[in-house]
Amino acid sequence: MSPFAGSAQSTRAWEHIRVTRNDGVVTVTLARPEKLNALTFEAYADLRDLLAELSRERSVRALVLGGEGRGFCSGGDVEEIIGATLAMDTGQLLDFNRMTGQVVRALREAPFPVIAAVHGVAAGAGAVLALAADFRVADPSARFAFLFTKVGLSGGDMGAAYLLPRVVGLGHATRLLMLGDTVRAPEAERIGLISELAEEGSADEAAAALARRLAQGPALAHAQTKALLTAELDMPLAAAVEMDAATQALLMNSADYAEFHAAFTEKRTPKWQGK
Repeated sequence: MSPFAGSAQSTRAWEHIRVTRNDGVVTVTLARPEKLNALTFEAYADLRDLLAELSRERSVRALVLGGEGRGFCSGGDVEEIIGATLAMDTGQLLDFNRMTGQVVRALREAPFPVIAAVHGVAAGAGAVLALAADFRVADPSARFAFLFTKVGLSGGDMGAAYLLPRVVGLGHATRLLMLGDTVRAPEAERIGLISELAEEGSADEAAAALARRLAQGPALAHAQTKALLTAELDMPLAAAVEMDAATQALLMNSADYAEFHAAFTEKRTPKWQGK
């Protein structure tokens, strides 16, 4: 995402999500606890627009995505979205589905690490939002369910058929997307869907601690590592090695690379600048 913006100013207040900032860490909270943080058209749009804005800010070093109340996110709101989509024509439906995919792309392409703090249910679109994060920190109550076939739709929604096999393998992804079965925390950790299993009730705290650790690290190196992980998924080895070489050559000219050498020589901790 280019850091250059046009005439529009950054949004100061978000109506459908809660956004807080602290020392380079942005925390985005889905805040409809009475509906298990079910997503509305407006919430999707806010997430899309927020991620675009944050990606242009060089001050953002990490993002935590969490849910208020008893769960992470129960997916799209059945009453507000499914009912409305039944009355839409094909063009409107395509616009909606493209918008949900844009949220996933924005999570993957953001130049900072994204951590999903998962407790309780992460279902449907909620499961895909967690999947699109770079890290999934979950407590033992977490349960994931890719429910799309259970409502008569393709399991490959919002990029799930692209991302999930790359996280858990084709066999597990086929089972989860085809059957829509619930995967609880122990199995999710076993198959690699969870990055870190936190103590009971402490997923938010563990995710925040990881975000602080990342925010205090070399932001430029993190951004380029994330970019390579995404870009090289579909590259042959020769192209990937060449991209790695070009990236390292650029980073070897960075202030952070010089700072590491100075800190090593002076036997002190590096003071990362993210440039």
